[in-house]
Amino acid sequence: MTQANAVVLLSGGLDSSTVLAMAQQNFNCYALSFHYGQRSQAELMAAKRVSETLQVREHRVMNIDIGQFGGSALTDRDIAVPDAADSDPDGIPVTYVPARNTVFLSMALAWAEVIEARDIFIGVNAVDYSGYPDCRPEYIAAFEAMANLATKAGVEGHPLRIHTPLIDLTKGDIISAGTALGVPYQLTVSCYQATDDGEACGRCDSCDIRRAGFKAAGTADLTRYVEA
Repeated sequence: MTQANAVVLLSGGLDSSTVLAMAQQNFNCYALSFHYGQRSQAELMAAKRVSETLQVREHRVMNIDIGQFGGSALTDRDIAVPDAADSDPDGIPVTYVPARNTVFLSMALAWAEVIEARDIFIGVNAVDYSGYPDCRPEYIAAFEAMANLATKAGVEGHPLRIHTPLIDLTKGDIISAGTALGVPYQLTVSCYQATDDGEACGRCDSCDIRRAGFKAAGTADLTRYVEA
């Protein structure tokens, strides 16, 4: 049986790499990454390594410099990336990049139409995450509804679906699932301010969540930390 095509948003981090491995169980995967003006390029290099290791059908990196607007610690070097201990658990953190997932999903939607894919995968999570508004289930549902109103495929009766297989999983559950699928977590980069060599700071919110996830999963954390 011929597998259908799917577009998978791949940042090079832990979550998106897990989603890619999940999607590959049933789809021909086209991985899409972005150079969007982010502080560190290590994630993009990780995305390349992961896409090659998992043997995707095609991997593209798009240049869309939304970072020129600033407004986020991930794109504006004048805004410091806070340590996890200093983060406000109830607020939207300064690492939130305005409209990022909306832009990414829009680009994925465009590619999906061209390759006749009806499925788009994104690694958003509403459990162990940093509080970003564009990671919520209601946002994904709204985008999917919009996509089926705004595309030729949707209007002609070929609805597109946005898949979020990690949405209700803890980080430990994500790592356990990915380990079972052979995700090369040692190649991934999650740190908000990783070095050019991919070493993680070990202090930011993303590092904190990742480290706790490996501990919860009972799996060795092969992340390379600057402090190690």
